[in-house]
Amino acid sequence: MTRTSVVTGAASGIGAAVVALLEARGDRVIGVDLAGAEVTADLATAAGRASMVEQVAGLADGRVDAVIANAGVLADDTGAIVRVNYFGAVATLTGLRPLLALGEAPRAVATASAALLKDYDEGLVERCLAGGEDDALAWAEEQGLHPVRTYASTKRALARWVRASSVTPDWAGAGIALNAVAPGVVRTPMTAELLADAATAELLLELVPMPYGGVTTTAPVAALLAFLASAEVGAVTGQVVFADGGGECLEQGDDVWGQRG
Repeated sequence: MTRTSVVTGAASGIGAAVVALLEARGDRVIGVDLAGAEVTADLATAAGRASMVEQVAGLADGRVDAVIANAGVLADDTGAIVRVNYFGAVATLTGLRPLLALGEAPRAVATASAALLKDYDEGLVERCLAGGEDDALAWAEEQGLHPVRTYASTKRALARWVRASSVTPDWAGAGIALNAVAPGVVRTPMTAELLADAATAELLLELVPMPYGGVTTTAPVAALLAFLASAEVGAVTGQVVFADGGGECLEQGDDVWGQRG
């Protein structure tokens, strides 16, 4: 049976790579982006998110088998980062969850980032997780947060939301796997300008070390997203899988499971 998959941020970068991979394996893919995709929607707005859900439901005949919430931004506008990276991603996953519940071997995957381990703002993270979009936006503005710090904070919040939500009745209880992928530095249109400058690229890799292979292309990340969205991958949920060349191991060490008792 042909799987129907939804990919946000589908027109470029990691999104375009995963669309190509899913289509090559036989999936019917519904892409979502600001332009150049089957569904045109602005995930920075409540109206755009609602429109996305409505359009996808119509194109998918009321059910989908996989959702890859990949859309994300790193821009000078901290508000856009908060709106798209956290609230847009969560709205995508929760908005399409009823369609996933009707799917075959339903899977949902979010694109987080290895930046979630870096300098982040706990206040913004907590406000995102509390679900107050206006409150989160106001906090980021009041604190004058740098876009890079805002980006790390929204991706950390998204990863925490995935872990917390994955084992709830709405997700695990409904038979829907929910995971995330955390890429390191990837060559995409979003990072092209940063990587074009040798000094900036060197500094970036000092901040996000990638001992295995260095800066990666979109292909390995797309392959991991497609893998987690596949029907064959069962018994895996609530995981944040780092695709960062081992940087997370350097950052956190060999024992990340903690001590109890």
